[in-house]
Amino acid sequence: MKKIVLISCVSKKLPHKAKAKDLYVSSLFKYNLKYAYLLNPDKIFILSAKYGLVGLEEEIEPYNKTLNTMHSEEIKEWANNVLSKLGKIVNLKEDEIIFLAGDRYRKYLIPYIHNYNIPLKGLGIGRQLKYLKEKTR
Repeated sequence: MKKIVLISCVSKKLPHKAKAKDLYVSSLFKYNLKYAYLLNPDKIFILSAKYGLVGLEEEIEPYNKTLNTMHSEEIKEWANNVLSKLGKIVNLKEDEIIFLAGDRYRKYLIPYIHNYNIPLKGLGIGRQLKYLKEKTR
């Protein structure tokens, strides 16, 4: 069984093309990534509003797109693309998927994933940061 961590993208980005793990520069993203490594997963991916499922080493251009302003039909289409890519990498029925991502990024993925965990569920950004800082000390 594999363990996969999915981290949502953030709005604060470098102004130029970079590896996905370096493109996102907010504190929340950096702490999520640090925490993800501590979980010893087989793989870590970013859930990008523009690019879908992105590997940490993939080079991508900065963008200004968020699921927070998309209609549910657009988010469903985005989720289908993510599930299609994810399904080629992991077993959606058996592998453990850990979401470090908000509800909009999880909502249409979770019904297809049998074994998942949401450690930051229900926490606002301030409490998420506090939790992540404590866990990554």
